[in-house]
Amino acid sequence: MQRAVAGLALAPAQVLVDGKLAPSLPFPVQAIVGGDALEPAISAASILAKVARDHSMLELHARYPQYGFVKHKGYPTAEHLAALAEHGPCPEHRVSFGPVKRLLVG
Repeated sequence: MQRAVAGLALAPAQVLVDGKLAPSLPFPVQAIVGGDALEPAISAASILAKVARDHSMLELHARYPQYGFVKHKGYPTAEHLAALAEHGPCPEHRVSFGPVKRLLVG
């Protein structure tokens, strides 16, 4: 989130965050629990983020079809976890994702 805000072309007057934890930023930050249901700007940002994530998952599926990204969109479904167990993680898998971390450590 800090990188995203730092990459903005314009400095925000305020940063609204969905959740209870506010990142350390050089701008006023307001954390709103359930913000995606309460704040239109957070709702819109959530929709844009999901559309971008889905597009990224389609691109990952084209490169790594064995993981089924087109179906589970990166969520830890039984199918995703089975593909991880069978093929191991690909370079794009987050090392902080519990099942990936366990595969790399174990």
